[in-house]
This record gives sequence, structure tokens and C-alpha cells, in this order.
Amino acid sequence: MDGRTTLSAGTYPAVVLKPKEEGRLQGGHLWAFSNEIATAPSASNPGMLADLFHAQKGFLGRGFYHPHSLIAFRVLTDQKDQLIDESFLVKRFETAMAQRTAFYSQGHAYRWVFGESDRLPGLIVDRYHDILCVQSIAAGMELLKPLIIKALVQVSGVQGIVWRTDSGLRELEGLKIGKPEVVHGQVPGRIEIHIENGKFFVDPREGQKTGFYFDQRDNRQALAAYSEGKRVLDAFCYSGGFGITAGLHGAREIVFADSSQPALEMAEANVALNDLAEKSTFVQGDAVELLEHENPGGPFDVISVDPPAYARSKKHLPAALKAYEKLNIAAMRAVKRGGIVASSSCSHHVSRDLFIEMLRRSARKAARQVRLLELRSQAKDHPVLLSMPETEYLKCAILQIL
Repeated sequence: MDGRTTLSAGTYPAVVLKPKEEGRLQGGHLWAFSNEIATAPSASNPGMLADLFHAQKGFLGRGFYHPHSLIAFRVLTDQKDQLIDESFLVKRFETAMAQRTAFYSQGHAYRWVFGESDRLPGLIVDRYHDILCVQSIAAGMELLKPLIIKALVQVSGVQGIVWRTDSGLRELEGLKIGKPEVVHGQVPGRIEIHIENGKFFVDPREGQKTGFYFDQRDNRQALAAYSEGKRVLDAFCYSGGFGITAGLHGAREIVFADSSQPALEMAEANVALNDLAEKSTFVQGDAVELLEHENPGGPFDVISVDPPAYARSKKHLPAALKAYEKLNIAAMRAVKRGGIVASSSCSHHVSRDLFIEMLRRSARKAARQVRLLELRSQAKDHPVLLSMPETEYLKCAILQIL
């Protein structure tokens, strides 16, 4: 760990911005990019703690400096007398937990830390009752790893912590991608959590991302309100969140579809856990092909399409928009007239405006009149900083197909 984590306030190395590059940070943004840096320490370790100044030498913030990353500086605090130590982390974790428990008072299953939105850039922490799943995508957070683990245990008293290092975003920081590591206590291969009036198995070691998609929790509830007595398709179902929530709200039949057999097996286990097996069917395959050609059992009343991020960078955006369009055309045609389609995109590079315009094109090409009932975002445990558009990534449109 970098020894600078114990330095006195005011003794951190200085990074200086070019003239007229401070406006975004003064407005609350937490990143400075490599082309905005004028001077930095010659001996710079990736993720080292440093102080950021604008060209007139005014203090902007203390955080992580990375000499080889596009995101060259990540601000942790704008208080120049604040040390970045275990006490700092404890306070940040306590604040984040208080905000989550205010929204989700029953149980302890939520995204506890959402990176920049909790002033902890590059750090993700999901809580599954007595188990934590931590994901680090910033070199600076990797340097603070021992302090992070100690602070998390102090605040939560959990039984086990797994540290995930399998995100491709780590490569942008020069970090290695590896297998999950249990860094505290014991972490079972499968955990049962209680959320949304339902029960779900979670695999914190091998599951997608950090094991469970908390970001759609409020959207699953919203779609379930349209599902009573209906035939529902949960496409790209992963562990079955949309379909199971609909089933618990009275859906008469649910079809779970995913291209991944392990995902379907997890969904089937969760269906059994919630006593919904008698009304559930599982189909492995490509969602678009299923919607266009098979559509087993006739048209659906309610369809959820929640694909993976098609646009992982700006260069992928044109192809991603075409893929989203093809999927939504198929969904709009496969649902009954008057039925509901919940269309989601977790691609940050697909803005709300681009998402809505894509839905308009899809409706026109599907030859359907479509009414937008709700335009939703990520759950409250994934808060959005207004000063950082990058913290908003999830769009979920609930549409009525007329």
C-alpha cells in the first residue's frame, strides 16, 4: 500500500490542471482527464494519493492520480485538511449505509457503495446480509484495499467479504483481471437473500457482475404492477428477477429466456425457492430469435427485455443502437395489442435521448403505436450525481403497445 495514505494533511504531491480546465470540477464533477493535466509528480505510481490544483494554484480536491489512465485524477474529497485513512473510509461507509437503510429498511440486501455517487470513486460494494462483495476498478482503491477491508468489517460486522477482480474496466487502470478472492471470513458459494417480497439465490464469487442486479429492483416492482393475471416473458432473465417479481404479483404464466444455461439454472432454482414452478417455463436461446420465430405458447401480455450493455464504448454506439432497435422491434411485435413492454438499457453511452429516439424508430418499424407509461432509471441504492452524468447508466421504459 502506498505510504502516502498516512501522510499529514497538506503533504500530498501536487497535480496541476491546465488553464481553464477547472470549471467542471468546481461544479462537482470528480474526474480530471489526462489531456487536462499540466504538471504532475515525475515519480508517479498509478493510483497514488495527490492533491489537485487549478492553474492559479487553488485547491480543487484530494484523490487518486494515475499517470497512464484516461481518467487521470479521481477526487475523494474537496477538504484540504482531510486525511485519506481508515477513519475517512469508515465515515464514508457509515454515510452510505445510512442512506440505503433509509430507503430499504427491511433486510440488508442492497448496493452499499456506488463509486463516485458515494464519493468513493472506483469502488463498488454489494451487501448480501452477512456477506459483502467488493469490486475495485480504480488503481487507487486497489492500493487502499487493506484499509477498505478493515473499515467495512468495522462498520458492518459481516461474516465474509469477497473481492472481485474480474471486471474488464480494470484493464483501463493497468490492473490485473483475476479470480475472486475471499479477503475476510468465509463466503459460501450460494447465498439466499430476501428482497422485493421474494427470495433469491446469489453467487457472490462466480455470478455476473457482483452476483445480483440490485439496479433493477424498483423497476421490477413497477413492471409487476402490470402483470397480475398476465402471461409474462422475462428475456435475458439471468437469475429471474423480473419474472419472479411478476409471479409474486399474480402473473398467471412466466417464460424465462436466456442464452446462458447456468443463468437459467439459477433462475430455475429461484423460481422453486418462491414456489412458482407450476406457472414457469424455461427456454435457452437468443432472445430476438425467440421473439421473432418461436414465441412459445402464443403472444405475451407483458415482456421484459433487459439485455447486457451493447455499447461498452463510444465506438460501439452505432452498432449497439441497431442491436437495441432489432430487439425492441421484435418485442413490440410479440406482445398482444394493449400489452406492456419493459425495455431496458444499461449502456452508459446510450443517453436517455438516444434511448427514446431508438424506441421511436423501433415502434415505427414494428408498425405499432406505442405509449410511454413510465421512463425510469436505476434504483435508489445506485444514486445519480447531477454533476456527473457518468453515474447514470440505466434506462427502463415501460411501454404500452396499442
